[in-house]
Amino acid sequence: MTELTHLKDHLISENLYTDEVYKKFIAFYELVQETNKVMNLTAITDEKEFQTKHFIDSVLPYKNFADAKNVADIGSGAGFPAIPLAIILPEVNFTLVDSLQKRVNFLNKVINTLGLENCRAVHSRAEDFAKEGREKYDAVTARAVAALNILLEYTAPLAKTGGRVIAYKGSGAIEEISAAENAAKILGCRLENTLEFYLPDGEKRLIPLYKKIRSCDKKYPRGGNKPRLAPLV
Repeated sequence: MTELTHLKDHLISENLYTDEVYKKFIAFYELVQETNKVMNLTAITDEKEFQTKHFIDSVLPYKNFADAKNVADIGSGAGFPAIPLAIILPEVNFTLVDSLQKRVNFLNKVINTLGLENCRAVHSRAEDFAKEGREKYDAVTARAVAALNILLEYTAPLAKTGGRVIAYKGSGAIEEISAAENAAKILGCRLENTLEFYLPDGEKRLIPLYKKIRSCDKKYPRGGNKPRLAPLV
C-alpha cells in the first residue's frame, strides 16, 4: 500500500487526519499516477514532491473555505486544490470547472472512486460558466491558472457579494497584487488579506484573499479569450 508519510504528518499537525481521509488521499494519488502514464496531468511525479506541492499546497488555506457552502474551482486540471479540500471539508460543496473534456472525465472518475458526494465536475470555459454560475458562490478559487489581473476576471463574477476569491500564488504574488489593483476595483473586489504559508521544503506561498464588495458589470468575464489577450490594467 502507498504510504504518503509527509502528507500524513501534515494532516496530523493540523488535526485533519482520519483513516478515511488518508485513504482517500492515497486513492487520489494512485489515480493521478495511473492516469498520468497516458494523459498529461502533472509534471511532478516524485512522491515526496507530489505530496508537498500538490496535496499539502492545496490544503494550506483550508480554514478560509470552512465557512463556505458552495465553492467554485476554475481551471481545476488534475483536481488541485478542489479535490484535496473536498476530502477534508465534506460539508462544503465544490464545483470543479475545466475546459478540457478529458480532464473532466478524469475528475469524474476521481469523484466517483473516492465517493465525494460534495463534488461535481463541469466541462466549460470560465467565461461560459459565468453565465450559469454568476454570483452563486461563497468562494471561488484557482491555482496555477493565470496572472492575478486575468484570474480575477475569470473568478470574481462567480462570487456572491460578500463572498471571496482565494487565489493560490507563489512568492511573486506581491507584484501581481499590485498589477491587479485596478482590475480588482473594476470587478467589485477589495483585497482583504494576503495569507503567507511555507511548504515543508521551505518554499513560500502567498494567497491573496479578495472580498466581493459589489456586483460587477455583466460584460465580465469577456469572451473571445479577451481576459488573456487584453488583460484589465
